[in-house]
Amino acid sequence: MRAHEAGALHADIGHRGPGWLRTPEDVNALMPLLWPRTVTRGDAGALTVGGLDVREIAEEYGTPAYILDEADFRARCRDFRAAFDDCDVYYAGKAFLCRAVVGIIAEEGLFLDVCSGGELAVALTAGFPPERLGFHGNNKSVAELTRAVEAGVGRIIVDSFHEIDRLTAIARERGVRPGVLIRVTVGVEAHTHEYIATAHEDQKFGFSLAGGAALAAALKIIDEDVLDLRGLHSHIGSQIFDTGGFEVSARRVLGLQSQIRDARGVELPELDLGGGFGIAYTSQDDPAEPGDLAKRIRKIVEDECEADRLTMPRLSIEPGRAIVGPAVFTLYEVGTVKDVDGIRSYVSVDGGMSDNIRTALYDASYSCTVAGRASAAGPMLARVVGKHCEAGDIVVKDEFLPADVQPGDLLAVPGTGAYCRSMASNYNHVPRPPVVAVAEGTARLVVRRETEDDLLALDMG
Repeated sequence: MRAHEAGALHADIGHRGPGWLRTPEDVNALMPLLWPRTVTRGDAGALTVGGLDVREIAEEYGTPAYILDEADFRARCRDFRAAFDDCDVYYAGKAFLCRAVVGIIAEEGLFLDVCSGGELAVALTAGFPPERLGFHGNNKSVAELTRAVEAGVGRIIVDSFHEIDRLTAIARERGVRPGVLIRVTVGVEAHTHEYIATAHEDQKFGFSLAGGAALAAALKIIDEDVLDLRGLHSHIGSQIFDTGGFEVSARRVLGLQSQIRDARGVELPELDLGGGFGIAYTSQDDPAEPGDLAKRIRKIVEDECEADRLTMPRLSIEPGRAIVGPAVFTLYEVGTVKDVDGIRSYVSVDGGMSDNIRTALYDASYSCTVAGRASAAGPMLARVVGKHCEAGDIVVKDEFLPADVQPGDLLAVPGTGAYCRSMASNYNHVPRPPVVAVAEGTARLVVRRETEDDLLALDMG
């Protein structure tokens, strides 16, 4: 690509919207939708979060590091709880989970869903009330199911006939009646990445509605009368902005409710429509507010229940990304800056795909800003890349950064609370970063940085 082609690329990016930065003033600006609520630029131009300068955080905890704005996280919990005040709001732990987060979720009155024995262990060891837990997973082991039953987990979301049989045997042996939901694959095409669309027929989750497996699973549980069938569950995918998919899903799941009622005279008291609510990663994203989501989802379910002459079930939702995603940013240090033939500059940071695999895995887009100072320089088109031995090790595909960005600068990438730490790896034997929670001018370590000793501890030589 030569100069005229590079100019065309700049022009194309420049027409994508006001969030694609083009002036020195814009380069220093923070788009509120992308950042935790307490993040501002201080007098010296450095970012502050929770009243604390990011340079102080970097000096004490190093980089890269995930920075959790605790006030923002709590506020988003409260926003969902208030909007869905007559529903059960389950925080989706797979987005990010640690014992400190479990404690906050409990204090803010939310429920919690987990999807592995490890996540269940984090919740239980943090003292989360087991009756407020939901347990997901398409291949739960006998040991995992046994632990869930013995702990008194409130809802187990069953995903296969084999799981129903396993759970029934465990319940019979212990003389208990665990509450279950049936995960239903409703055949909805969610407009999102293929790997995070979870309600179309050809994938691993749930019982097929179209093929009759979902109805057969419900009748099996009712007829065996060992498990307490509380309701149905549907999750259509992740990073969804259009509630049309929820409308179709609710209609189809409630149609199954009607079939169950007509076949066995049973009206199930609960309906879980999952999560997947999108957040803003760049200026091109326009997520709905929790209040708007609640109003639309309630209206959808009410209309369908009225049409099918069903009693309105108690609703559950499962926001994870929508709560923790915007509450966290990742703080990096720039190591090198390399101009590539006038096309763009490559800004290399001290992390990468080991702490944020989403760009490589899902072609996800992110924004970023120089965090340790303001700049009077003009903008340059940059690609922020990591330190790993992969050409696809990209953190931010395209962003305008100040032309004077240099080694030693701090760089902040917003919207990294969901799935970044959860999916982090030790690729190239790079230790995983810490998670630092900041509130009211004080920082605390909630997940420490891994060390080389940690990496070597499992290596038996």
